[in-house]
Amino acid sequence: MENDNRRVINGYKIDPIIFKQPFVKSCDICICSGECCYYGVYTDKFEHEKIIEIKERIIKSMDDSQTKNVDLWFEEPQEDTDFESGIAVGTELHNGKCVFLDKQGFCTVQKIAMEDKEFKWKYKPLYCILFPLIIENGVITVDTEHLDRMHYCNKSENQVSTIFETCKEEIEYLVGKDGIKELEEYSKEFSQKQNLEKKVSVE
Repeated sequence: MENDNRRVINGYKIDPIIFKQPFVKSCDICICSGECCYYGVYTDKFEHEKIIEIKERIIKSMDDSQTKNVDLWFEEPQEDTDFESGIAVGTELHNGKCVFLDKQGFCTVQKIAMEDKEFKWKYKPLYCILFPLIIENGVITVDTEHLDRMHYCNKSENQVSTIFETCKEEIEYLVGKDGIKELEEYSKEFSQKQNLEKKVSVE
């Protein structure tokens, strides 16, 4: 991770890797069947509680590849300062995928919000929304370890964009409209700096 002169936007430090890490042009569940969800995700304690509150609604939209036993949905809570509450609760795996991932590769937690005409990410855990971005010690950076496991998103022939360009909507959700404008300016500055360094090295 690059450490020098990291910009702080809306309380988060920005790792410039987000501007240069190659990524797919857009997420397409029809191609990968939600592969990034195969391993589950850590939710904040508050997010976990929100999901449990609507368990009956979630169960109603689950298919036969998912478990409707609520006791099998989450791991034991653990302390983690990267989460707002200081407590992280991991989702369990069932049939080789996150308990909330249906057999079509769609997230049931997001699906029910859309079915009920709510904001699509109303119940969805932040780290699910942000992938392949993570917040690590207050720094927005890339989850390269998780990304390396992917069979589609990590292939160079499919990486025709950058994580920043692909995930602007997700990043804006985290840092707000003003924050994304600052990041766009930062991205331009970073790109200019990189181009200048390349020019100097060639000369």
